[in-house]
Amino acid sequence: MTAGGPSAMDDSDDKGGLRAALSGLTTRGRSFLAAGIAAAVCAYVLGQADLLRVGLLLAVLPLVCVTVLFRTRYRVAGTRRLSPSRVPAGTEARVHLRMDNISRLPTGLLMLQDRVPYVLGPRPRFVLDRVEPGGRRDVSYRVRSDLRGRYPLGPLQLRLSDPFGMCELTRSFSDYDTLVVIPRTEPLPPVRLAGESSGYGEGRQRSLALAGEDDVIPRGYRHGDDLRRVHWRSTARYGELMVRREEQPQRARCTVMLDTRQIAYQGTGPDSAFEWAVSGAASALVHMLERGFAVRLLTDEGDALPDGHAGSGQESAAAAGLMMDTLAVVDHSDGGGLSRAYDVLRGGNEGLLIAFLGDLDEEQAAVAARMRQRSGGAVAFVLDSAAWVHGESPATEAASEQRLRLLRESGWTAVAVKPGADLARLWQQASHLGSLTQSAAVGGTTGGTTGFSSGWS
Repeated sequence: MTAGGPSAMDDSDDKGGLRAALSGLTTRGRSFLAAGIAAAVCAYVLGQADLLRVGLLLAVLPLVCVTVLFRTRYRVAGTRRLSPSRVPAGTEARVHLRMDNISRLPTGLLMLQDRVPYVLGPRPRFVLDRVEPGGRRDVSYRVRSDLRGRYPLGPLQLRLSDPFGMCELTRSFSDYDTLVVIPRTEPLPPVRLAGESSGYGEGRQRSLALAGEDDVIPRGYRHGDDLRRVHWRSTARYGELMVRREEQPQRARCTVMLDTRQIAYQGTGPDSAFEWAVSGAASALVHMLERGFAVRLLTDEGDALPDGHAGSGQESAAAAGLMMDTLAVVDHSDGGGLSRAYDVLRGGNEGLLIAFLGDLDEEQAAVAARMRQRSGGAVAFVLDSAAWVHGESPATEAASEQRLRLLRESGWTAVAVKPGADLARLWQQASHLGSLTQSAAVGGTTGGTTGFSSGWS
């Protein structure tokens, strides 16, 4: 929940002058002025003094209203608060507005409106009655968007009107806020994917074993530490009880890769294949963060966000928020290949790789196949965008199966994504396919070992 700071507005600082105030005449005011001038001209031609008085009254009344409204000293402060400031697509957010009269004079009738992009809905308008000195008025409205993105809200505008409706003046505040509409996320089942590790086991025990006595980095003694691990040399040096460090387990790593190539997707809109891929990547990174992984977001252009850790609730929320803000504005790239993403991956040190891929030709399928060698495990959700636009056909199914076969032969757990597919079911399917692949690999290794032994016996 964010709150915009109060922004003061003082009508006495109007730089447009009285000429700008005259431009605020309403249709009624302009009609009165035109009728008064016409009546005065007719009275002069016809020599009718009574008609001249009527004409002067009609012409002077809107001018007096403009002068009074222009010279009225309104000093008000406006505050905007978003609840929340980051919402998934298709979810409503509420915008709270507060107007404070900080002058010693009461205000007249005010019309408050906020500038809102058309994607979020119609422009909200509120009519505020007389606000007493030091008084406050609170109003709110809702916004909703089916399209992700960053949308500015504001600045606030006040329309001042006289009691006769002859003139309206508009005053604007300077502050505005930003509403971030992030992709939709779907809760995923807690299944184990192929190549997924528990997160503990790649520590520093080996390096400590090879290090000399002087290379050990000790730490202060804590209640419950084994006294056999006391490092006496460091204890004598620092004057307090020091112990050798234990094995430092490293957090399991996961890279979520999103293919954003424009040539890999067809169609636009909330139900397009590209939006499904963005939503799937968002769901995957949130799910892996909740499971304690160090997650990194990677695109086909090689742009990567730093690892998001989930050591505490606040750290996990901050990491997920940073990646969600990136996915909220991600768009198609002009690149034609996945080579930049392949270069970013470090050989064998990436942990689990989860990729959301669009259309792949033979060359890009080969590049994706080589990515498997640079990760501990790899799961690919491959979208056939042509099927999303034109429907499934035997030709598209044959091409999709060929790409999936190439990825699976290189070690990927590849799953085809059909139009409108449920990511939770595909997630379970990927876990099942990964288990079958590992079982087949273990069975093949065991059979080969048995045959080798019987050959020697």
